[in-house]
Amino acid sequence: MRISRFPNIVDDVTVRLIAGVVLVLGVLALAAHQWWLYAVLAADFVLRAGWGPSASPVARFVGRLVRPRVAAAPRYTAGPPKRFAATIGAVLTLAATGLWLAGASVPVVVIGVVMVVFPALEALAGICVGCLVFAGLMRLGLIPESICVDCANIGRRAAARSTAAAEPVAR
Repeated sequence: MRISRFPNIVDDVTVRLIAGVVLVLGVLALAAHQWWLYAVLAADFVLRAGWGPSASPVARFVGRLVRPRVAAAPRYTAGPPKRFAATIGAVLTLAATGLWLAGASVPVVVIGVVMVVFPALEALAGICVGCLVFAGLMRLGLIPESICVDCANIGRRAAARSTAAAEPVAR
């Protein structure tokens, strides 16, 4: 298994499918009070955020078994905001795991609700809360433009698309 860094561009369809798996695990953990699942999610989020989707068992499962069965064409999007979102997932699930081990169930339930709402928004509506926070931090100057040039100026990408569409096709 070759482990690489987080890619600069990812398929949003695959990301939403990964969020669907996280959603199922989050609902199961919350509904069945199976708090140990947060440790499993934490390990997966840490691997995905730190070393990319190729290190994540959930992303590998989705990439190999689920995504090939989904007919939707790839929709490419910037990777750095998705990595930031995975880092938020890692922080939350690590916190839930630590709090569970410490015997504090109420904060675990609160984090559990967040770990259902955030992946549900991503999987079902394509709304990435971590990406929105990332964009806000870029606007505030707390994340440098060099981290994600496409993110810093979405107009640049739209202009490039419209220019490419206007150019004649070489034959």
